[in-house]
Amino acid sequence: MPLIAPSLLAADFANLQRDVEMVNRSQADWLHFDVMDGRFVPNISFGIPLAEAVTRHLTKPLDVHLMIVEPEKYLAAFAKAGASHLHVHLEACPNLHRTLQQIRELGCKAGVALNPHTPVSLLEDVLAEVDIVLLMSVNPGFGAQKFIEHTLEKVRKLRAMNESVLIEIDGGVNLENAPRLLEAGANVLVAGNFVFSAKDPVVVIGELKNFPKV
Repeated sequence: MPLIAPSLLAADFANLQRDVEMVNRSQADWLHFDVMDGRFVPNISFGIPLAEAVTRHLTKPLDVHLMIVEPEKYLAAFAKAGASHLHVHLEACPNLHRTLQQIRELGCKAGVALNPHTPVSLLEDVLAEVDIVLLMSVNPGFGAQKFIEHTLEKVRKLRAMNESVLIEIDGGVNLENAPRLLEAGANVLVAGNFVFSAKDPVVVIGELKNFPKV
């Protein structure tokens, strides 16, 4: 079975505690938490105080995706706020190896995120330090975008490079493309609008969760 990580970016901001508690009740494995700074991506989202507030109610790991410049400056603060996993963008880290080591020293799972245009081959020399690779399947910065089909080929290439790393897909995931992503080698699915706009998000999470791993 895949790991499912509903994205808080698509939740009802006026009822975040309710939506976090819904994730707790569901078959979701993680809660995905997008941090945007208006510089690395053209949008601004959540910060450290909200991460602290969410983790007071969350019973599952917090999967923090840092879409920001100079992420190394904020790793310790997000770890203290309750992050279980910290993803930094390869495109934002000139000293990526050092940053990944820093994440692990904080006791978090180390993740690297790649934008749609970034080839997975650039990870070859750091994969030994990576627990999770997050492949953006939309252009980062906004929710409810259309899935980029080339992501499937990137998943296949990355899985051929490493059999054990977790491959997380973020953007446009739904019941149509989820089986194809799993067949290609992905094992973590982030779903935002598809989950939170559903009539019954718990049911939709369960449907994503119960795809057999091919």
